[in-house]
Amino acid sequence: MSEELELLEGTAAIAKSAIAAGMTFFAGYPMSPFTGLLESLSAMMPEAGGVCINAESEIEGVNMTLGAGAAGARAGTGSCGQGIALMQEAIAEAALNETPFVVFNLARGASDYFQCTKGGGWNDYRTITLAPKSVHEAVEHTQLAFHLADKYRAPAIVYGDPLMARTTVGINIKKLDFGDLPQKDWALDGSMSGTGKSRQVWTWAMGKVTDPGPEMDAHWRYIAEKFNTIDGIEQRHEELWCDDADTIVVAWGTGALFAEKAVSELRKAGHKVGIFRPITLWPFPGPALERVAEGKRVLVFEANAGQCLEDVYQWVPRRRVTFIGRVSVDHTGMNFGDIMDAPVVRQLILEHLDNQAATAGANQ
Repeated sequence: MSEELELLEGTAAIAKSAIAAGMTFFAGYPMSPFTGLLESLSAMMPEAGGVCINAESEIEGVNMTLGAGAAGARAGTGSCGQGIALMQEAIAEAALNETPFVVFNLARGASDYFQCTKGGGWNDYRTITLAPKSVHEAVEHTQLAFHLADKYRAPAIVYGDPLMARTTVGINIKKLDFGDLPQKDWALDGSMSGTGKSRQVWTWAMGKVTDPGPEMDAHWRYIAEKFNTIDGIEQRHEELWCDDADTIVVAWGTGALFAEKAVSELRKAGHKVGIFRPITLWPFPGPALERVAEGKRVLVFEANAGQCLEDVYQWVPRRRVTFIGRVSVDHTGMNFGDIMDAPVVRQLILEHLDNQAATAGANQ
């Protein structure tokens, strides 16, 4: 018997998946296209026994979420990139305090890559960032993000955009199992009040004032080493048609769907092209890209002025890398422009394939 599918807009599907993952607290401030997620959660969370708060600002929302996470709840917040810019200090605090929660960036485009992967807060920290290419994958990544946040006691980001937020799909949402997690024996749940063993969480350790734990330098060295460990373990990527390719197109997020369609058509026309998609923007899957791209030409496609491009440069010699993206928005500034169209992407790739062929011929 086939599974019964539910017809859901992207934001509603992500909301249902977050609840299925056990999220019990959410706070956010409405900004398009994130607003749809907040609206969906405000309707769904009370029925699921959770709390959803329409905060008065992004700063208020993220700090509520920080508090809920510190108390041991699976908590989330979100906005578009402009709103998340205001949350950066609290996200950094969460990383340094080892307080897990999930941030949903339903961005207005593809220009928040730096924000997600480099961070705008203070001190030595990173944020795990998943960039799904479709609503179906966003549903999976939502639950994976909560798992990774709890596993590593660190904030995690799910990066979406207007296409993901507003696309309606048929989907069956279930609770996914990513394995066991450690108990939250660090949570500030009030259970130790009056016992002499009450705890505090701060950026240089956990404990009472009389026994604060390691001093600042030791704690931050530990945090840095933890993120180094995450970097080595949690890199995720997808590669298609790369084995016989002489040109690799690097694309991420929903842009990768259009690149994938374009490349599949070019391969049918006889062009040896492959696709490499970073699924985790951080940790960036550099070693896998280096292996796949060895001796090959690399084209980087993204709808910005070249942000993932900088990570590609770390793993592929610049002389073999060409950027084929651009900033592309509509007249409102809140949606993608014409670059998010498979025929446009195909033409961009084809132009550079033709240029490579012409150059190779001239050098013979």
